[in-house]
Amino acid sequence: MKKGILIAFGELFLKSPGVQKIFKRKLINNLHFFLKKENFDFEIFPQRERIFVEVKNLEKAKKKIKNIFGISWFAKSLFFERANLKEVSDFIAKNYKNWIKENETFAIRLKKGSEIKESGKKIIEEIAKNIKRKVDLERPKREIFVEARKGGWFLYFKKEKGAGGLPVSSGGKVLALISGGIDSPVASYLMAKRGTENIWLHFHSFPLVSQKSIEKVKKLAQIFLNFQPKLKIYLFPFSKVQTEIKLKSPPKYRILLYRRAMVKIAQEIAKKENCSALVTGESLGQVSSQTLPNLEIIEKAVSVPILRPLIGFDKEEIIKMAKKIGTYEISILPQEDCCTLFVPKHASAKGNLKEIEKIEKNLKIKEAIDQSKKEIEILNY
Repeated sequence: MKKGILIAFGELFLKSPGVQKIFKRKLINNLHFFLKKENFDFEIFPQRERIFVEVKNLEKAKKKIKNIFGISWFAKSLFFERANLKEVSDFIAKNYKNWIKENETFAIRLKKGSEIKESGKKIIEEIAKNIKRKVDLERPKREIFVEARKGGWFLYFKKEKGAGGLPVSSGGKVLALISGGIDSPVASYLMAKRGTENIWLHFHSFPLVSQKSIEKVKKLAQIFLNFQPKLKIYLFPFSKVQTEIKLKSPPKYRILLYRRAMVKIAQEIAKKENCSALVTGESLGQVSSQTLPNLEIIEKAVSVPILRPLIGFDKEEIIKMAKKIGTYEISILPQEDCCTLFVPKHASAKGNLKEIEKIEKNLKIKEAIDQSKKEIEILNY
């Protein structure tokens, strides 16, 4: 008998058998990485529909496993490897008093693989006959979960909700624009949940302002490494581009010009890193640059898709999620954001694409970008 954690998949069963196999392997690799990183003594036993992790420190392991994407639910479990019904039934008969008090009702919840010869009815009857407690199938005080699989039998008592989604790296790579504020780390988290590996790009205005935003991004990275095994960050000095735009463009269009320059830079880095899309923390209507007309103007600057997982979220919902994943307290720390440095008092909520493209022709943005590229800093976590 082995003690550990039983893991159930979520959306993997919607995939074809071949894709399931690939995704399952990625999930196992992620489990191995995160548990090894924390120096757990463990062994992984893959099953057809489950993964069992034999590990000693169950409570600590649970805290790590609950953040790994691709897991529907998990449970502290006993694993009877290559056992038979009688061995499992005898064990339950000897120990059920430790799980079910004398005045408590119980129910057996059985799941068995097609390769198990005994019928479900026979299995339940064999186990239940030695449990001297009252049965209540509708509202039992205690539940005994039994799973009969080809590789052995599992016994557990409580399911806990996993992180859901798909295993990180199963959905390709994206480049996330991270400001250091509340929204963008949440957007990146949601993309990781959908199986993408995130690379981060942060625009800063040092030395015109302090390095507070850079330090915040580094702290946010440490939180994000709870969800993704590794993280690459590009720190792009944006002050030369901003200065060029500020000096030679009308105030009402500066934010849009900044954003278009940012996504152009991001597209170039995305292609270099084989990322299939850009990710932003934009939410529809939250600020003037995030109206539908202005989002369209920003998108027209590039050909790569821009994904906005927070587009339908309100600020309260985003804050709630930021608190849940642990980024909120870092995100609200004060900083001089690279866009707020040169933000005009009144930005246009409905820009004109032809006017903006005409302004861009008279700007030396490409030259400013090329000069700034020499000062890019790359961090690998």
